[in-house]
Amino acid sequence: MAREIIQTDKAPAAIGTYSQAVKVGSTVYLSGQIPLVPETMELVGDAAEAQIRRVFDNLSAVAEAAGGSLADVAKLNIFLTDLTHFPLVNEIMANYLQQPYPARAAIGVAALPKGAQVEMDAVMELDG
Repeated sequence: MAREIIQTDKAPAAIGTYSQAVKVGSTVYLSGQIPLVPETMELVGDAAEAQIRRVFDNLSAVAEAAGGSLADVAKLNIFLTDLTHFPLVNEIMANYLQQPYPARAAIGVAALPKGAQVEMDAVMELDG
């Protein structure tokens, strides 16, 4: 099955050897997004809330470039350097996604690229 590489200027450019997303059939694998502002490639700031929102905005932009939206996400992985921000993730996530929510994992990590506090990746399933 052919792979389609997804790229958009509305999300941060890849900062390594990866694509923003790869579509195989009707499944889209969205690479991890950290809270970089696409235009500057700098972190949105130090506040956890701003970082979480920026990551959802970045994922949303990549999902749209692939022909879907966050509503099509089947699996979401969340990586946090401070798991006390988990309730904040839940609160903000409710502004970006509605029920039925995707499957999800939240994982505490020691560090993330560029000193980010949060990173998320996802698997999205598109209709036919």
